[in-house]
Amino acid sequence: MKKFVLIAFLLASILTSCNVDDVSNHDFYLEIVPIDSVVMPEYFVKGEVYQIDITYTQPSSCYYFNDFFYEIDGQQRTVAVVNTVYTINNTTCIDAPEEVTVHFNFHATGSETYVFKFFQGEVETNGVTVDQYYIVEVPVVLSDD
Repeated sequence: MKKFVLIAFLLASILTSCNVDDVSNHDFYLEIVPIDSVVMPEYFVKGEVYQIDITYTQPSSCYYFNDFFYEIDGQQRTVAVVNTVYTINNTTCIDAPEEVTVHFNFHATGSETYVFKFFQGEVETNGVTVDQYYIVEVPVVLSDD
């Protein structure tokens, strides 16, 4: 009988302890924030790796850099900054915008010009919201000589 009670208790504990379907109790969300500026080389040398610096503004102390949204379409790259926004202690957030610089490494494997589209926010025109991008074309050379 003791074994049955122990097994029933363990089974009940396992079934009630984790509820992966409860998505309403998150303490954060992800938000794409506009890019303010970008530092890039004038050209790429095929086969080399380059650090691309991106500066953006975090709206409050509840925003933290998470990752980049990075989409490849042929020689075109669309880049955006993704922040984690914590909501659990949002009463302690300080609404003091802070400039932050992050970077990613880019490996120039192609021989054609790369087109980078850096997300700079949205603009509403005549009731239609349109994404705005800072577009940079960077040619590729075969050697740095």
